[in-house]
Amino acid sequence: MIDLDGKRALVTGGARGIGAAIAVALAESGADVAFTYQHSTEKAEVVAKSIGEKGRRAIAIQADSANPEAIERSVAQAASALGGLDILVNSAAIGLSGMIVDINVDDYQALMDINVRGPVLFAKAVIPHLSDGGRIISIGSGLAERVPFAGVTAYAMSKSALLSFTRGLSRELGPNGITVNLVQPGSVDTDANPVDGPAADFQRSLSSLGRFGKPHEVASAVVYLASPAASLITGAILTVDGGAIA
Repeated sequence: MIDLDGKRALVTGGARGIGAAIAVALAESGADVAFTYQHSTEKAEVVAKSIGEKGRRAIAIQADSANPEAIERSVAQAASALGGLDILVNSAAIGLSGMIVDINVDDYQALMDINVRGPVLFAKAVIPHLSDGGRIISIGSGLAERVPFAGVTAYAMSKSALLSFTRGLSRELGPNGITVNLVQPGSVDTDANPVDGPAADFQRSLSSLGRFGKPHEVASAVVYLASPAASLITGAILTVDGGAIA
């Protein structure tokens, strides 16, 4: 079992889906966990309770990942409550479907604010708290590298930005012993993309394993990258998609 005892993590978008699974998995490995959420108050309470039941501290912070001031506040609150930060997981994101010719400009801007600017600003705020051995891990998407159907261009573009962000930031922070990596899930069974959804059969057909992933399978990859076992891995992309982009 990976040992993160004494580590302090901040997970953005940690009340639902993959983010919630990551927050709980980090706690299972011994980390104290702060996590942000925007609207899912009841789900945030469930995640916080689950973390507490594992004997770890849980800090639930309501924050809009599209708001720069809220990002700075949430990082300061997490660092103060936990006595510092060692791990940042950028998980907060929104989806946007539709053809580019039909896209609403406000919706597009919200997508970019949360999916691209959010991770950058969270990292900017967290970096001063990190020391040698610190970790920044972002959650991308296999659509960043392969777009096998129409209607997700803007979303895929927002996730592809994390490729360059990860690689570039790894160069900036490497001299400080801080690693920066990206986990790219494929189709994962969440409220936003359920295993019995209208496009589920098509998504399964893209996977070598022929199935959806589970949130805990993505979380396991994040826990590994957050651990000392991954100390030489930085600027890397770990794709967890059952072979969909193989």
